[in-house]
Amino acid sequence: MVVMSAPAPTIEDAIQAALATVDDPEIRRPITELGMVKGFTVAGSGVKVELLLTVAGCPLRDKLTNDITAAVTTIPGITTVEIDFGVMTEEQRKSLQATLRGGGETAEPVIPFAQPGSKTRVYAVASGKGGVGKSSVTVNLAAALARRGLSVGVVDADIYGHSVPRMLGVEGRPTRVEDMIMPPQSHGVKVISIGMFTSGNAAVVWRGPMLHRALQQFLADVFWGDLDVLLLDLPPGTGDVAISLAQLLPNAEILVVTTPQTAAAEVAERAGAIALQTHQRLVGVVENMSWLELPDGTRMEVFGAGGGQTVADSLTRTMGASVPLLGQIPLDTRVREAGDAGTPVVLADPEAPAAKALDAVADRLAIRRESLVGKPLGLLVNARK
Repeated sequence: MVVMSAPAPTIEDAIQAALATVDDPEIRRPITELGMVKGFTVAGSGVKVELLLTVAGCPLRDKLTNDITAAVTTIPGITTVEIDFGVMTEEQRKSLQATLRGGGETAEPVIPFAQPGSKTRVYAVASGKGGVGKSSVTVNLAAALARRGLSVGVVDADIYGHSVPRMLGVEGRPTRVEDMIMPPQSHGVKVISIGMFTSGNAAVVWRGPMLHRALQQFLADVFWGDLDVLLLDLPPGTGDVAISLAQLLPNAEILVVTTPQTAAAEVAERAGAIALQTHQRLVGVVENMSWLELPDGTRMEVFGAGGGQTVADSLTRTMGASVPLLGQIPLDTRVREAGDAGTPVVLADPEAPAAKALDAVADRLAIRRESLVGKPLGLLVNARK
């Protein structure tokens, strides 16, 4: 019996395999899978790779060059790599867009997180009034969840008061593939904000329908990939964006942020109670700026005490279901300093008391009981004759 051995892999096979290990920095999928590798040629110890970019001014050319060079030069005998950059045609971009959306060439944008079977946990971070640190809580929870290895996205839905890009240190602008938007990433978190589409610090002056359309585009036109968690930083109050969110993402769970102050807590209760009308779940309450720790170890309750627990208890009675107080975040200048510097405190100073408290909240959000609605329970029924 003659045993046929498999043919030895060629240098071309090795190069193709090496290129398949390189991910596009924005889409996070292999460049070979995305149709970006037009071809390559081998001449002695050198390789020339023809690479197609989605747009001519791609800001990540240097990273692609470095990643491809590093991958291909691991092949024995290959010492130099030259990248010849080109640009995809309109047809190629449309094909890529359809591939990313998981449909045919005519695939229309949909909100993936609202589809049956979506595994993404969607948390809408709400507050009754501004100034309670809602955005700081959002970006720190996002960074803490991403550090746990989860795939995380943040929608800065506070259209008028957008601040998430600065707090996460996002400076780049989104890349477009036809009418699909690739969100910038920072600290392992994908981010989209209206601030990425305005010039300078220009104000956004829109009415309700424009706000609804912006939120819809952030959810449907942005390529988020397979997210484990999506957080939305909502504007304060119960206005247009909160209503649009209930329509576009009825499965979103609401996280209420308040301070201990009685006036803030009363307003926060109204923000949480909107879930009763929209039939959304309240995941819990976070009390921010709970106390200031003094050098001697004592606590100064700058904004009073008990507001977070009061809100949680009131919402529990209103909803008829448990709404827990998920955590109390102490007042700490390092939270503000880290946010201004673009690195959330959970990453910049993880041992800070505020960072530890935010980490503990992230732990509770990272684990969620799955709903049994629509799922077979595997029960056997004996039929009677």
